[in-house]
Amino acid sequence: MHDNGKLQLLAAKEITYNEELYVLVDFLNRSLKDRDLVFGLTREGDDKAIIKIYKT
Repeated sequence: MHDNGKLQLLAAKEITYNEELYVLVDFLNRSLKDRDLVFGLTREGDDKAIIKIYKT
């Protein structure tokens, strides 16, 4: 069920930031796009990040 093209947030988790997280999020997005999942990463300061999982 689509909500006018908006993303539905399924989960969010604060984690310790690491430069490799962008590689992981890119891998997940490429691997799981056919399952209508989108992953996002937001950096919070120098040592924290928030990873989010959305359903399209």
